[in-house]
Amino acid sequence: MTSETSFYPAALNGHLAKAADLIPLAFAGFAHFTAIQVRDRKIRGLDLHLKRLNNASLAFFGRALPDEDLRVHIRQAIGAGPADQSLTVTVFSPHGEFTPDSMDVEPAVMVRTAAPSDGPTGPLRLAVVEHERPLANFKHVGESGKTYYLHQAVRDGFDDAAFIDRHGRLSEATIWNLVFWDGEAVIWPKAAMLTGTMMGTVQRQLERLGVPQRHEEITLSRLKEFSGAAVMNSWTPGIAVTVIGSTAIPQAKTFLGLLHAAHGAEPAEPVLIC
Repeated sequence: MTSETSFYPAALNGHLAKAADLIPLAFAGFAHFTAIQVRDRKIRGLDLHLKRLNNASLAFFGRALPDEDLRVHIRQAIGAGPADQSLTVTVFSPHGEFTPDSMDVEPAVMVRTAAPSDGPTGPLRLAVVEHERPLANFKHVGESGKTYYLHQAVRDGFDDAAFIDRHGRLSEATIWNLVFWDGEAVIWPKAAMLTGTMMGTVQRQLERLGVPQRHEEITLSRLKEFSGAAVMNSWTPGIAVTVIGSTAIPQAKTFLGLLHAAHGAEPAEPVLIC
């Protein structure tokens, strides 16, 4: 089914979800997900989204749905809505949480869609919070700390928050990956964090374009060394960051242009309509 309307459905295991299906999920905290931006019914980095879901399912549930099954669910969701949309694939145990019954079972999948988003325009000013996300290498639900620290940052006059770990290293921001520029190379933080799908597509395209990249431990004292900083997530390959904590960072337009060019070089995979 195809539609150019603004109808954004939610589907559970391939079927249109009813209210009764969604009520048990309202308080579910043992689940993982990936967030995808769909444009013209095409997706960039779909292989990275599928890999993320596979790895997390094996870690959480001991089993993973085949990639082709997930592709079918994604195609159905895209086909039921407009050509441009935001799409979230959430994988969870039908046996709930706080029980061993959720181990070693085939997980269920919910796909929900919403209006497309490109994120804020920026530049952003980030407060610094000492925080380490649990199971940081997975994109999972139930992380109230991210919203809590966002709210605290806004109350303190910032736009959002960046996290620093117990070793004094910057890792990521609330819902963002951090990335820096020294004028010649792209610098990625070295710490426990989520490797974003946007981060993955930008990294491989920067490599293809021959742009130097490094992973380094970045402390607050090192911020003055950089000539640019940005955040990225599924919404966007780069929004300028001009303040982290008490340190001002130049807004490097060349750097931002490079990140966006790398994202644009990533092939957009057509998603066939069922």
